[in-house]
Amino acid sequence: RGFIAAQEGWLTEGESGITGQSIATIFEFPKEERRVRRDKRIKVGSGDVDTDTCMTDLQEGRTPGDLLCSGWGGWSAWYNNWDHATPQKDARHSRAGIGGLGTDWEVDWRTQQVSRRTNGGLTVTPEAGTFANPSAAQWMEILETAADSACRARGARYVDGSADFGAGHNRDSGGSGRSAANYTGMGLGWFLDRGTQGSAHRYRARQSRTWTGACIKRVRRNR
Repeated sequence: RGFIAAQEGWLTEGESGITGQSIATIFEFPKEERRVRRDKRIKVGSGDVDTDTCMTDLQEGRTPGDLLCSGWGGWSAWYNNWDHATPQKDARHSRAGIGGLGTDWEVDWRTQQVSRRTNGGLTVTPEAGTFANPSAAQWMEILETAADSACRARGARYVDGSADFGAGHNRDSGGSGRSAANYTGMGLGWFLDRGTQGSAHRYRARQSRTWTGACIKRVRRNR
């Protein structure tokens, strides 16, 4: 007949039957649990930029989620007055690879295009084929390394093409005015490191960039 005693009792005696069990209980069969998988999207990017000194770069063991940082540029010449604008500008120009302390150069943080400001800073003329270092493509390489590292730290994989960088964190903007003695452009996120030798001082500089990216993490759960 294929029925257990409780089921047969319900069939022959009604809902209560000789078992006193309802139809819902009698015909309740266990269901096999299924494990389902879904992809969870995770956002990553630079965190609290106000506490990131940018004093170490990716190769020096930066934590995933920090600012993007270029390597250090060359040192400026020695000066007795460490607040002097000239060695600071020298260090920035050395990092950007544009040289020429007497020229009012400006760098665009997104494209790294180098321009010259004249007419009291009112006229901007891009220098054809002249770009600062790191190039925009090199920033993207640094970015993808950072995004991949941040995703791996979360047990996820980086979504190709999802990451982008933004303007640098301007702990030191490189001057407040376009014609300032040490101006090199806003959004470059300059950080300066000072070295001393007796009463003499010199600088080296690096840049930062904020960034965002996305990861995919495979999540398994019972259903």
